[in-house]
Amino acid sequence: MKNIATSEISVLREIASAVMRERNVREILEHVLKILERDMRMMRGTFTLLEGDELRIEATTSNLNAEELAIGRYRLGEGITGLVAKTGKAEVVFDIRSDRRFLNRTKARGIDEPLSFICVPLIHSGHVIGTLSVDREMTGDTSTLARDVMLLEIIANLCAEAAFVCREQCAEREALANENRELRGRLSASPGEMLGTCPEMCAVYEQIRQVAPSDATVLIRGASGTGKELVARAIQSLSSRADGPFVVINCAALPESLVESELFGHEKGAFTDAHTRRIGRAEAAQGGTLFLDEIGDLTMTMQVKLLRFLQERTFSRIGSNVEITSNVRFIAATSLDLEDLMARKLFREDLYYRLSVFPITLPPLSARGDDVLVLAQHFLSKISSKYSKSGMSLSVAAQNMLKNYSWPGNVRELENCIERAVLTSRDGCIQGYDLPAAIRKDNFADEDISVPDDMTLDGQLAAFEKKILSSAMRRHGGNRAAAGRQLGVSPRMMNYRLKKAGLQ
Repeated sequence: MKNIATSEISVLREIASAVMRERNVREILEHVLKILERDMRMMRGTFTLLEGDELRIEATTSNLNAEELAIGRYRLGEGITGLVAKTGKAEVVFDIRSDRRFLNRTKARGIDEPLSFICVPLIHSGHVIGTLSVDREMTGDTSTLARDVMLLEIIANLCAEAAFVCREQCAEREALANENRELRGRLSASPGEMLGTCPEMCAVYEQIRQVAPSDATVLIRGASGTGKELVARAIQSLSSRADGPFVVINCAALPESLVESELFGHEKGAFTDAHTRRIGRAEAAQGGTLFLDEIGDLTMTMQVKLLRFLQERTFSRIGSNVEITSNVRFIAATSLDLEDLMARKLFREDLYYRLSVFPITLPPLSARGDDVLVLAQHFLSKISSKYSKSGMSLSVAAQNMLKNYSWPGNVRELENCIERAVLTSRDGCIQGYDLPAAIRKDNFADEDISVPDDMTLDGQLAAFEKKILSSAMRRHGGNRAAAGRQLGVSPRMMNYRLKKAGLQ
């Protein structure tokens, strides 16, 4: 270091101290650049780090905004910075105005600004991991630039470890961010055509993703209208059988005499009116998925035949002795209480255990909270477009009624309700009076609040308001803030209305 001046030795000593003392690696790099600017009059100091085959700016003394930082990226071999990263050798541009290799991508320098540019590699364990570059006022003294190169190479060696750690930390943060985004997406994004973000439905989505890649038999349970077929289709769409057929047989919609023929098919002449051979649903589903809806409605006789089909994966058409091997995935669904049916000897236990390899239970719509409005908006958009009434909306009163209703018919009832409201609405906004009578009655039932016939209008309105407030408070376990949010009322106004209604 005999050719290094005292001032340069002082700079190296301060930088070495900073590297040893600082714990935040990015702050180390920024501190180094500030020292170079303050003591060596080196402008626009910049550290870039290599990510794959691209260099990105990690620290700089230039005041670059996010857009300029995004632009300031260089591929290996691109410009002076990319060339240094590719070759591992320092580069000096005596006059940036006359060297076409200098890109000035961030536009931090003026077009006619007389500057020299120095760029040296950051080398860690024999590999280039980034660059260190600075601007110098152009003086015409090439010996000064040579000294600067030597100084910057020493500083680059001092900072290489910190730069490497910085790069690794950035990569780790990015990996964690990507993982979090993926997990959030998996939790929130619904498979297939399903909608809703309540915890119960997110758990269903996760179960669908867990079982879909396998060929395990799935039993979907839930009340009528909760979307059991949508779950089955979502499983099919995420499975290796996605391109295969999805065949549905509703066991409750067919008389007992036709279920076997629908499922397994029949030969010509097998029974009266069997004029031709008919392929059954099990055969039509080859290579795909067979969805047996309302499995709890099968007779005991048919349950025995279905059990053999599930166990052996073979069947015969009615009137034939030829065994046909089945290559289908079984998904069953029921809205009935199978445990109760088994206790009453109406459903076989062995069939139950064969079906429920992977059970999925769908929550009723009344337990899905704000999903009611998510689904309502979805149906409103779809149905209003169907009837050329695009742009329709739900009034606040209608939204509150939808949320307060018990929905015994679940999602299917909600869709029918929205369709009726779209047809009856006249002004492009669905009001409470556009909703079916059952919903209006449920919202304004007088359970524990009687309204005398001779009561004034103000008295009746006060009684109805008390009922609405009381119902909201019960739904939210006495939480005023939550009840107020649901009703669209501020906390102060909620307290006032509760006090006025005598519900303190």
